[in-house]
Amino acid sequence: MPLLTNTREFFDETGSITKFTGRFFSHGMKPKYELNELMAQCYIIGYKSLPLVGLTGFIMGLVLTMQLRPSLVSYGVESQLPVMVGIAIVREIGPVITALIFAGKIGSSIGAELGSMKVTEQIDAMEVSGTNPTKYLVATRVIATTLMLPILTILGDAISLFGAYIGVNINSVTSIRFFFNQVFHSIGYSDVMPAVIKTIFFGFAVGIIGCYKGFNSTKGTRGVGSSANSAVVLASVLIFVIDLLAVQFTNSLGLN
Repeated sequence: MPLLTNTREFFDETGSITKFTGRFFSHGMKPKYELNELMAQCYIIGYKSLPLVGLTGFIMGLVLTMQLRPSLVSYGVESQLPVMVGIAIVREIGPVITALIFAGKIGSSIGAELGSMKVTEQIDAMEVSGTNPTKYLVATRVIATTLMLPILTILGDAISLFGAYIGVNINSVTSIRFFFNQVFHSIGYSDVMPAVIKTIFFGFAVGIIGCYKGFNSTKGTRGVGSSANSAVVLASVLIFVIDLLAVQFTNSLGLN
């Protein structure tokens, strides 16, 4: 039966990912650390992703402001536009959209890169030469994604808020100081910290899924393409699942 087969495949892959994650913690996190490779991956994953994240954040803030303004004007609360946009971006829209963009760019890149190394037997050659591929390839990329996504989210939120400021000034004139005073007075610790913490888990999920799919790529160019595509899809789904769990957890603690 197709349903039974799909269910079995789901649990098989879930077990394989869990085992792969356990190998990351048991082997990849032990000294000696590959600091040079880690710094290189932080540069590639973080710095080179900033233009795309910044552009997306700017457009997101601008469009969100332009979309919300007519509704707020009809209710006579246009003055609350900076507050509403600021809370929406910092709490939810900024972290999730940035993580999805990150998954699309970095998840596919890691999956394709490691998939190519797998099908050309470079990973096998590393094992034969005495280099631990889990430590050199997986740990450096997963740690880099885990560290860089929160930073990219903070920068993306800042750029998005600037885009929102531009959007507010399309139909009115507001000083940048007044705009950001309204935004920062409406945002508290309970808004910022849960949003930043969940991006750590988003980044870890993107890194571990990209590496898992690359390491389990099948032979040929079709297998590499499939690994890159499935890494993006699975990482994106995990981002939504983690976000749902994070919202439930913060609600149970009374942080929202």
